[in-house]
Amino acid sequence: MRRLHGIIEGIKKAAARIPVVGSLAGRLYANVCSSRFRGSEDYWVNRYRRGGDSGPGSYHDLAVFKADVINGFVKEHHIRTVIEYGCGDGNQLKLAAYPEYLGFDVSPAALSRCQDIFADDGSKSFKLMNDYNGETAELTLSLDVVYHLIEDEVFASYMRRLFDSASRFVMVYSTDTDRQEKVQLPHVKNRKFTSWVGEHMQGWTLRRHVLPPYPCRGESRKVSPAEFFIYERA
Repeated sequence: MRRLHGIIEGIKKAAARIPVVGSLAGRLYANVCSSRFRGSEDYWVNRYRRGGDSGPGSYHDLAVFKADVINGFVKEHHIRTVIEYGCGDGNQLKLAAYPEYLGFDVSPAALSRCQDIFADDGSKSFKLMNDYNGETAELTLSLDVVYHLIEDEVFASYMRRLFDSASRFVMVYSTDTDRQEKVQLPHVKNRKFTSWVGEHMQGWTLRRHVLPPYPCRGESRKVSPAEFFIYERA
Protein backbone atom coordinates (compact mmCIF):
# COMPACT_ATOMS: atom_id res chain seq x y z
CA MET A 1 0.00 0.00 0.00
CA ARG A 2 2.83 2.39 0.79
CA ARG A 3 4.39 1.68 -2.64
CA LEU A 4 1.02 2.26 -4.30
CA HIS A 5 0.73 5.58 -2.50
CA GLY A 6 4.09 6.65 -3.95
CA ILE A 7 3.17 5.55 -7.47
CA ILE A 8 -0.12 7.45 -7.38
CA GLU A 9 1.59 10.57 -6.04
CA GLY A 10 4.02 10.41 -8.96
CA ILE A 11 1.19 10.04 -11.46
CA LYS A 12 -0.68 12.94 -9.84
CA LYS A 13 2.28 15.29 -10.20
CA ALA A 14 3.04 14.21 -13.75
CA ALA A 15 -0.56 14.68 -14.82
CA ALA A 16 -1.07 18.02 -13.13
CA ARG A 17 -0.52 19.94 -16.38
CA ILE A 18 -3.28 18.01 -18.15
CA PRO A 19 -6.59 19.20 -16.61
CA VAL A 20 -8.73 16.09 -17.21
CA VAL A 21 -6.03 13.55 -16.40
CA GLY A 22 -4.81 15.63 -13.50
CA SER A 23 -8.31 15.78 -12.03
CA LEU A 24 -8.75 12.01 -12.30
CA ALA A 25 -5.33 11.39 -10.74
CA GLY A 26 -6.19 13.76 -7.92
CA ARG A 27 -9.44 11.93 -7.19
CA LEU A 28 -7.66 8.56 -7.23
CA TYR A 29 -5.02 9.88 -4.83
CA ALA A 30 -7.68 11.26 -2.49
CA ASN A 31 -9.66 8.01 -2.58
CA VAL A 32 -6.60 5.91 -1.70
CA CYS A 33 -5.76 8.26 1.18
CA SER A 34 -9.36 8.23 2.41
CA SER A 35 -9.41 4.45 2.55
CA ARG A 36 -6.44 4.54 4.94
CA PHE A 37 -7.49 7.52 7.08
CA ARG A 38 -8.35 6.65 10.68
CA GLY A 39 -8.44 10.10 12.28
CA SER A 40 -6.24 13.17 12.75
CA GLU A 41 -3.99 11.84 15.50
CA ASP A 42 -3.56 8.45 13.88
CA TYR A 43 -2.61 10.07 10.58
CA TRP A 44 0.21 12.19 12.04
CA VAL A 45 1.49 9.49 14.38
CA ASN A 46 1.85 7.10 11.44
CA ARG A 47 3.17 9.75 9.06
CA TYR A 48 6.12 10.57 11.31
CA ARG A 49 6.62 6.93 12.31
CA ARG A 50 7.06 6.05 8.63
CA GLY A 51 9.66 8.78 8.14
CA GLY A 52 7.38 11.55 6.84
CA ASP A 53 7.99 15.21 7.58
CA SER A 54 5.89 18.22 8.59
CA GLY A 55 5.14 19.21 5.01
CA PRO A 56 6.28 22.01 2.68
CA GLY A 57 5.05 24.75 5.01
CA SER A 58 7.93 24.00 7.38
CA TYR A 59 10.63 24.15 4.72
CA HIS A 60 12.26 26.61 2.31
CA ASP A 61 10.67 30.03 1.68
CA LEU A 62 7.53 29.47 3.75
CA ALA A 63 9.56 28.44 6.79
CA VAL A 64 11.67 31.59 6.46
CA PHE A 65 8.57 33.77 6.10
CA LYS A 66 6.97 32.29 9.21
CA ALA A 67 10.18 32.57 11.22
CA ASP A 68 10.60 36.24 10.26
CA VAL A 69 7.06 37.07 11.41
CA ILE A 70 7.25 35.16 14.69
CA ASN A 71 10.81 36.15 15.63
CA GLY A 72 10.03 39.79 14.92
CA PHE A 73 6.89 39.63 17.06
CA VAL A 74 8.72 37.93 19.95
CA LYS A 75 11.41 40.61 19.87
CA GLU A 76 8.93 43.49 19.51
CA HIS A 77 6.89 42.44 22.54
CA HIS A 78 9.78 41.19 24.69
CA ILE A 79 8.26 37.72 24.97
CA ARG A 80 10.15 35.27 27.15
CA THR A 81 8.08 32.08 27.02
CA VAL A 82 6.53 30.30 24.03
CA ILE A 83 4.44 27.14 23.73
CA GLU A 84 3.74 25.55 20.36
CA TYR A 85 0.98 23.00 19.88
CA GLY A 86 2.08 20.82 16.96
CA CYS A 87 5.86 21.24 16.82
CA GLY A 88 6.23 18.53 14.17
CA ASP A 89 9.65 17.41 12.96
CA GLY A 90 11.49 20.48 14.30
CA ASN A 91 12.60 21.92 10.96
CA GLN A 92 10.60 25.14 11.41
CA LEU A 93 11.97 25.45 14.93
CA LYS A 94 15.55 25.57 13.61
CA LEU A 95 14.84 29.15 12.51
CA ALA A 96 13.25 30.24 15.79
CA ALA A 97 14.65 32.80 18.22
CA TYR A 98 12.68 32.22 21.42
CA PRO A 99 14.20 32.64 24.90
CA GLU A 100 12.23 29.68 26.30
CA TYR A 101 10.23 27.17 24.27
CA LEU A 102 8.00 24.16 24.97
CA GLY A 103 6.75 22.12 22.03
CA PHE A 104 3.85 19.65 22.11
CA ASP A 105 2.93 17.05 19.51
CA VAL A 106 0.80 13.90 19.24
CA SER A 107 3.64 11.93 17.62
CA PRO A 108 6.36 10.22 19.70
CA ALA A 109 8.49 9.90 16.55
CA ALA A 110 8.29 13.64 15.86
CA LEU A 111 9.26 14.47 19.43
CA SER A 112 12.18 12.06 19.23
CA ARG A 113 13.47 13.93 16.17
CA CYS A 114 13.10 17.27 17.93
CA GLN A 115 14.91 16.01 21.01
CA ASP A 116 17.78 14.78 18.83
CA ILE A 117 18.02 18.03 16.87
CA PHE A 118 17.99 20.25 19.96
CA ALA A 119 19.77 17.94 22.38
CA ASP A 120 22.33 20.65 23.19
CA ASP A 121 19.79 23.48 23.46
CA GLY A 122 18.61 23.88 27.03
CA SER A 123 16.07 26.56 26.08
CA LYS A 124 13.85 24.03 24.31
CA SER A 125 11.83 21.12 25.71
CA PHE A 126 9.17 18.81 24.26
CA LYS A 127 6.17 16.82 25.50
CA LEU A 128 3.38 14.68 24.11
CA MET A 129 0.01 16.39 23.88
CA ASN A 130 -1.45 13.77 26.21
CA ASP A 131 1.12 14.77 28.85
CA TYR A 132 -0.01 18.39 29.00
CA ASN A 133 -0.16 19.43 32.66
CA GLY A 134 -1.42 22.99 32.80
CA GLU A 135 1.68 24.67 31.33
CA THR A 136 1.27 28.32 30.24
CA ALA A 137 3.31 30.84 28.26
CA GLU A 138 3.15 34.47 27.21
CA LEU A 139 2.72 33.39 23.59
CA THR A 140 1.19 30.20 22.20
CA LEU A 141 1.64 29.10 18.58
CA SER A 142 -0.37 27.05 16.12
CA LEU A 143 1.39 26.71 12.77
CA ASP A 144 -0.28 24.75 9.95
CA VAL A 145 -2.31 22.70 12.41
CA VAL A 146 -5.89 24.01 12.53
CA TYR A 147 -6.85 22.78 9.04
CA HIS A 148 -5.54 19.31 9.90
CA LEU A 149 -7.94 18.88 12.84
CA ILE A 150 -10.69 16.92 11.11
CA GLU A 151 -12.88 16.00 14.07
CA ASP A 152 -14.96 18.84 15.53
CA GLU A 153 -14.34 17.80 19.12
CA VAL A 154 -10.59 17.57 18.53
CA PHE A 155 -10.61 21.02 16.94
CA ALA A 156 -12.56 22.58 19.83
CA SER A 157 -10.36 20.98 22.51
CA TYR A 158 -7.20 22.08 20.71
CA MET A 159 -8.40 25.68 20.32
CA ARG A 160 -9.45 25.99 23.94
CA ARG A 161 -6.05 24.80 25.15
CA LEU A 162 -4.28 27.07 22.68
CA PHE A 163 -6.03 30.16 24.08
CA ASP A 164 -6.44 29.16 27.72
CA SER A 165 -2.70 28.51 28.12
CA ALA A 166 -1.65 31.90 26.71
CA SER A 167 -1.21 34.80 29.11
CA ARG A 168 -0.68 37.51 26.45
CA PHE A 169 -0.79 36.45 22.80
CA VAL A 170 -1.90 33.65 20.46
CA MET A 171 -0.53 33.32 16.93
CA VAL A 172 -2.33 31.09 14.44
CA TYR A 173 -1.00 30.35 10.96
CA SER A 174 -3.83 28.72 9.05
CA THR A 175 -6.47 29.01 6.40
CA ASP A 176 -9.62 30.80 7.55
CA THR A 177 -12.48 29.61 5.39
CA ASP A 178 -15.14 26.92 5.39
CA ARG A 179 -14.66 26.37 1.66
CA GLN A 180 -13.19 22.97 0.89
CA GLU A 181 -11.05 21.98 -2.07
CA LYS A 182 -12.54 20.16 -5.09
CA VAL A 183 -10.22 17.21 -4.44
CA GLN A 184 -10.22 17.02 -0.65
CA LEU A 185 -7.50 15.05 1.10
CA PRO A 186 -8.83 13.25 4.18
CA HIS A 187 -6.34 14.91 6.56
CA VAL A 188 -7.29 18.45 5.46
CA LYS A 189 -10.41 20.35 6.53
CA ASN A 190 -10.54 24.13 6.17
CA ARG A 191 -12.27 25.96 9.00
CA LYS A 192 -13.43 29.54 9.53
CA PHE A 193 -11.71 29.41 12.89
CA THR A 194 -11.87 33.18 13.53
CA SER A 195 -15.66 32.87 13.81
CA TRP A 196 -15.22 30.09 16.37
CA VAL A 197 -12.79 32.22 18.38
CA GLY A 198 -15.17 35.17 18.34
CA GLU A 199 -17.99 32.98 19.64
CA HIS A 200 -16.15 30.87 22.23
CA MET A 201 -13.02 32.73 23.36
CA GLN A 202 -14.21 35.85 25.12
CA GLY A 203 -11.60 38.41 26.17
CA TRP A 204 -9.43 38.03 23.05
CA THR A 205 -8.98 40.59 20.27
CA LEU A 206 -7.56 40.01 16.79
CA ARG A 207 -4.73 42.56 16.74
CA ARG A 208 -2.90 41.70 13.54
CA HIS A 209 -3.52 39.85 10.28
CA VAL A 210 -0.40 39.09 8.22
CA LEU A 211 -0.74 37.96 4.62
CA PRO A 212 1.98 35.84 2.98
CA PRO A 213 4.17 37.77 0.53
CA TYR A 214 3.54 35.24 -2.26
CA PRO A 215 0.57 34.94 -4.63
CA CYS A 216 -1.28 31.68 -4.00
CA ARG A 217 -1.16 30.24 -7.48
CA GLY A 218 0.81 27.69 -9.45
CA GLU A 219 2.99 24.88 -8.19
CA SER A 220 5.70 26.49 -6.09
CA ARG A 221 7.33 25.84 -2.74
CA LYS A 222 6.35 29.43 -1.89
CA VAL A 223 2.61 28.86 -2.29
CA SER A 224 0.37 28.58 0.76
CA PRO A 225 -3.24 29.64 1.39
CA ALA A 226 -2.48 30.08 5.11
CA GLU A 227 -2.15 33.47 6.82
CA PHE A 228 -1.12 34.75 10.25
CA PHE A 229 -3.75 35.76 12.79
CA ILE A 230 -2.41 37.31 16.01
CA TYR A 231 -4.69 37.61 19.04
CA GLU A 232 -4.11 39.57 22.23
CA ARG A 233 -5.72 38.95 25.59
CA ALA A 234 -7.75 41.95 26.73
